[in-house]
Amino acid sequence: MPSSRRQFLGHSSVLVLAALSGAALSPLTLAAEHPGLAEAVRNGERKLQGKIGVSLLDTDTGMGWSHRGDERFAMCSTFKVLACSAILKQVDDGRLSLTQRLTFNQQDVVSYSPISKAFAGKPEGMSLGEICHAAMTYSDNTAANLIISQLGGPQAVTDFARSIGDGVSRLDRWETALNTAIDNDPRDTTTPEAMTSNLQRLLLGDVLSTASQQQLGQWLRDNTTGGSRIRKGIPETWQVGDKTGSGDNGTANDVAILWPPGQKPLLLSIYITQAKADWNACSAVIAGISAAIAAEYTASHKPLISA
Repeated sequence: MPSSRRQFLGHSSVLVLAALSGAALSPLTLAAEHPGLAEAVRNGERKLQGKIGVSLLDTDTGMGWSHRGDERFAMCSTFKVLACSAILKQVDDGRLSLTQRLTFNQQDVVSYSPISKAFAGKPEGMSLGEICHAAMTYSDNTAANLIISQLGGPQAVTDFARSIGDGVSRLDRWETALNTAIDNDPRDTTTPEAMTSNLQRLLLGDVLSTASQQQLGQWLRDNTTGGSRIRKGIPETWQVGDKTGSGDNGTANDVAILWPPGQKPLLLSIYITQAKADWNACSAVIAGISAAIAAEYTASHKPLISA
């Protein structure tokens, strides 16, 4: 049976996972507490014939909800949040500057590089800020590889995750090999709970300076690839910042920070893999789960999980 847990945020800046009742919630309990959300996830798994992982945190109350939250899923391009945050951390530490320029050649260009491909072989190259913007807002894969290289390789992204308290997420390969999403392959994976915790640390914690937090948030808000996923399910009156990821073997992801009007943000990670359906169908399920979350939040305006 997939795990579904209550979560709360302790006084520290890290996400602490705990079952308030002392045990994992059963599907019946989940349905009773959040019928719309639980049903959206169950229906999604039936429709896609795959696995869906969800981790949600209400930063106002510190309470949340998860389904398969501690199971591993391929990160695909959601790793770019970690990689670009690692760059921002080095900027904060005075080791890098977003204005410094990098050059690269045509042989460095990999598939799906809509922004960077125009700069291959150009003497001016791209600034590090432009490269991060391309990776975060267009999911540009060559830009992502340039970032990985600047950091020192995939292991450096894993090391950054460990340095901020994430003992789960790991990057093993480069774009585009990291998107194979083979079932039970631990390479290039995270868990929904780990990624939601990372969003909290990076956007709202003390890992990054205020300026770097604002820059990361702006890149997420400026994303152009998420219109059919979490963004589609969220009311237009909310602000959304997200980073998508897609891969082989029925894999489609989206991680986001959501700002309901006048409220503190929600953090949401949705991962789908091994679906027997195309990306359009997976995207529709992600949008449906997001809509269920927004509907229950709007209807209750109370903690998403009651104590």
